[in-house]
Amino acid sequence: MKYSICLFVLFLGTTVFSQEIQITGKITDEEGVPLESATIYVEKVSDSSMISYTVSDKNGQFELNGRTKDKKANFFVSFSGFTPYQKTLELKDEIDLETIIMKIQENTLDEVLITASSAPMTIKKDTVEFNAGSFNTRQNANLEDVMKKLPGVEVDRDGNISINGKPITRIIVNGEEFFGDDPQIALKNLPKEVINKIQVTDTKTESQEFTGESGDSDNKTVNITIKEDKNKGYFARATLGGGTDERYEMNSIFNYFNDEFRTSIIGGSNNINSSGFSYDETFGSMGNTDGGNGITKSETAGVNITNEWEDIWDVEEVESGGDYFFGRNDTRRSSSSQTEYLLPDSRYQKNSEQESNTLNDSHRANAEFEVEFDTLSRLSVETDFDANLGKSTGKDYSESIAESGDLINNTSTSDNQSNTGLSFDNEIDFIQKFGKGNAFLSLEFSNSHEKQKSENFYYSESTFFQEGNERTEIQDQYIDEQENEDAYSFELRQRSVLFDILFLDVSYDFDYNHSRNKRYVYDESENSEGEYDSLNELLSNDFELITRRHAPNIGFEYEKNFWEIEADVGILYAQIENFNLFEETTFKNDYTNFGLNIDVEHEREGKGSYEIEYETEAEIPSIRELQPIVDRTDPLHIIEGNPELKRTYSHDIDMEYRIYDYDTREGISSWASLNFIQNNVSSISTIDEDLVRYTTYVNVDGDMNANAGVSYSKDIKKEDNQFKFRVKLDGSYDKNIGFTNAVKFRAEQFSLSPNIRLTYTIEDILEVNPEYDLEYQSSQYDINPDRNQDFTNHRLGMEFVSYWPENMLFANDFSYRYLQNVAPGLENSSILWNLSLGYQFLKDDAAAVQLKVYDLLDQNVETRRIIEEDYIRDTNNLILTRYAMFSLSYKFSNFGGRAKNNS
Repeated sequence: MKYSICLFVLFLGTTVFSQEIQITGKITDEEGVPLESATIYVEKVSDSSMISYTVSDKNGQFELNGRTKDKKANFFVSFSGFTPYQKTLELKDEIDLETIIMKIQENTLDEVLITASSAPMTIKKDTVEFNAGSFNTRQNANLEDVMKKLPGVEVDRDGNISINGKPITRIIVNGEEFFGDDPQIALKNLPKEVINKIQVTDTKTESQEFTGESGDSDNKTVNITIKEDKNKGYFARATLGGGTDERYEMNSIFNYFNDEFRTSIIGGSNNINSSGFSYDETFGSMGNTDGGNGITKSETAGVNITNEWEDIWDVEEVESGGDYFFGRNDTRRSSSSQTEYLLPDSRYQKNSEQESNTLNDSHRANAEFEVEFDTLSRLSVETDFDANLGKSTGKDYSESIAESGDLINNTSTSDNQSNTGLSFDNEIDFIQKFGKGNAFLSLEFSNSHEKQKSENFYYSESTFFQEGNERTEIQDQYIDEQENEDAYSFELRQRSVLFDILFLDVSYDFDYNHSRNKRYVYDESENSEGEYDSLNELLSNDFELITRRHAPNIGFEYEKNFWEIEADVGILYAQIENFNLFEETTFKNDYTNFGLNIDVEHEREGKGSYEIEYETEAEIPSIRELQPIVDRTDPLHIIEGNPELKRTYSHDIDMEYRIYDYDTREGISSWASLNFIQNNVSSISTIDEDLVRYTTYVNVDGDMNANAGVSYSKDIKKEDNQFKFRVKLDGSYDKNIGFTNAVKFRAEQFSLSPNIRLTYTIEDILEVNPEYDLEYQSSQYDINPDRNQDFTNHRLGMEFVSYWPENMLFANDFSYRYLQNVAPGLENSSILWNLSLGYQFLKDDAAAVQLKVYDLLDQNVETRRIIEEDYIRDTNNLILTRYAMFSLSYKFSNFGGRAKNNS
C-alpha cells in the first residue's frame, strides 16, 4: 500500500506544478498554399528537450497541446525543402500564431533536410523519420524502448513491431543489414545512445532501391542511422547466470563501428529455450514467452562484417559483407495425445505417448559483394552455405479403440536416426539503367545445390485384434535415404518509360529443377541378428524428378499524385517428368495457367493508405502427392500419391484501409481478404477393419476462406506520462471440402478474436501493460452433426515494470489462460507468472545483477485441442516449468576515443 501511495505522489508531482499550453496556427508557403504534414514542435530553452509536437493537417492548420513548468519555450516549424522557422515564445494557456509563412530553402538537396534544431518527426514521400533524441526513455534504453515511444508504433509481447497496423519485417543500420535478417538482434541490442534517426519506409530489395521502384507497402523496413560521433567506436554486453534445476544462461554481443566498416560478434549458451540473441534489460534471456514445446539446450555463435568503399577501382561504390552462424540445439520432447476419428457411420479413438531427443549442429555462412560502376549500372553477387548435422532418438506407443470400447490394435515404435544436410546457393544480379526516367534492364541468375542424407534404424511392432484373433506384424529395418537436388533460375526484365507517369514491364522467368531421391529399406537378416542386408522392395524406391517452369509476363505501372496502379498478365507453364528407376515406370505432366495481378494503391503522404489487389496463383502438387509409390513406413497409415492431380489455382482479393493522424496520435487499420481455390489437393482415406488408414490425393473445388479485421489505436502524451491503447477485432470464415472414409463432406469454420491492449508509463518510474484476448470458434459439418464444435478461449495478461527507486528494476509478467476446447481430464486453465528483480551499479550503470523467477506459481501447462475435418486431437506437451535464475551483466562502450561504462 505504501508503495502505491509513493507512486501516486510521484505522479501528482509531474502534473500539479505544470501548466497546460495550446498553440494554434496555420502553415503556408510564400504563395499561400497550405503545407500538410509540416512538423511543429516546442523545446525547453534550458536544455532543448522536447515539450510537445504535432503535424499540420491538409489545410496547413495545427493545434499543439502540451504541459510544462517553463515560462518560455523555443517554437519550431520544419518542412522538407523549406528553411526552418524558429521563434521564442512567452508561454500562456492559449497562443494563436495565425499564419506562418515558410520560405523555400536555397540549394536544397532532394534527399537532405537541414534544420536549425532536429525535428522530432519528418514526413517525406514514403518515409517517416523520427529523431531518437526527441523521445524520452529511461537511462540505458535500447532500440526497443525507443520504438515503444514512437507514435503509431506498437511492440507486442514477443518483440514483433508494427507501424499503423503494418508489420516491420526488417531492421537495417546505416542502410545495411545488421547481423542477417533477424530484426530481434538489432531491436534488443542497439543502445539508444548511438541512434540518431529512425526511418520507416516500405520494404525494398537492394535492386528496387537502385532502380527507384516502389517497395512492398504491406511490410515496413526500419533504417537506423548512427550518430556521427558514435560511428567510430564499440559497444558490448555480456551476461552470466545460474539457477535452480541446473538452469543457466550465458550470452554476449560485441559491435565495432568505424564509419563504413562494421563488425558484430555474438555468442551464447543456455538451457532455458532461448536463442541467446533476444536479451532484454527486463527479463534477460528468459523473455516473456511460455517456453515453447519441449526443453532445449542451445549454443550459438556468430560474426558479421560489412564494409563500403567509395571511388575505388575507378568505380563509384563497392560494398561487401558476410556472416557466419553456428548453432547447436539439444531438444527433449515428450507428449501425450487423445485423438477421436470421426467416420460417417462410426468413430474410434487413438491414444498415443511420444518422446524424443534431437541433437542438431547447424552452420550458416553468407557472403555478399556489390559494385555500383556508376549511377546507371550495378552488379551484386550473393553466396550462401548451410550445413545441418543431427541425430535423434524417439519412441512412440499408440492404441486404437473402437466405439464399443474394444481394443482394435496397438503399435510401439522406436527409431535411431542420423541426418546430414548441405546446401549451396548463388545469386548474380545485374542492372543497367537508361537515362533519368527509371528505365532499366535487369538480369538475374541463381542456382542452388542441396544434398540430404539420413540413416535410420527403425523398429515397430503392431498387434491387431479381430474377433478373438491376434495378429502381430514386426518391422525391424535399416533405412538409407539420399536426396540430391540441383536448381537453376534465370530472369530477364525490361522496364520502359512510356510517359513520365506510365511504365511498361516485360519479363521472362525460367526455372529448372532436377532431383534424385533414393530410399532403400533393408530388413534384418534371418541368419544373423543386427545385420540388415535383405532389401525390402515393397518399401524401397528410387526416382528422379525434373521440373521446368516458363513464365513470360507483361505489365503496366502508373504513378502520380500518390496513386500507384499496377496491372500485369502472364502465362504460367510448368512441366514435370518423373522417372521411377526402381520399378522402371514414368509419368509426365504439363500445366498451363494464366496469371493476372491488379493492384491499386493510394497513399497520402504520412497520413494513410487505401489499397485493393486481385491476384491469381498456381501451385504444383508436391512430389509426395504426385508420386505413385506406396509409402508403408507407418504400418497404420499407408500413403500413395496420384500422378493425375491437377495444378491448384486460386483467386485472391485483398483490401485495406489504414490511416494515422500524427496530430491527434490516433489511427485506424482495417483489412479484408477473400480467397477462392480451384483444384485444391485434398487427401482421401479409407479405413479397414484393423483401423489401418489408406490415403491418396484428389482435386476438389469449392474451398474458400475469408478474413477481416479492424483496429483502433490512440496515444496520449503529457510530459513524462504516456498512455496508449489499442482495440482490435479479427474474424475469419473457412469452407473446406474433404473426405472421411471416402465420403465427401463440407466443413465450415468461423472464428472471432477481439483484443485490447493498454500501455501506461511514467518516465523512469513505471510501465504497465494489461492485455486481454478472446478467441471464439465454431465448426460445422454437413455430415454427422455430433462433430460440430463451439468453444471460447480467454487470455488475460499483465506486464508491470517499476524503475523506482533509482537503479532498481522490479518487473512482473502475468498471464492467465482459460481453454474451453480441452478434453475432460486435461488442465484447461493456467497462470504463468514471471518475476524479475534487478539492481544497476558502477559508473554509468555499467553492471547489473538480476534475480528472475520463471513460472513462479508452477502452473504452466501446454494443452491444446486441434480440430480437423475428420478428427479432434487433444495434446499435452512437455514444457519448461518453474526455475529461479541469478545473473550478472556488464556492458561497456567507447565512441570517438571516449570510453564509457568500463569501470
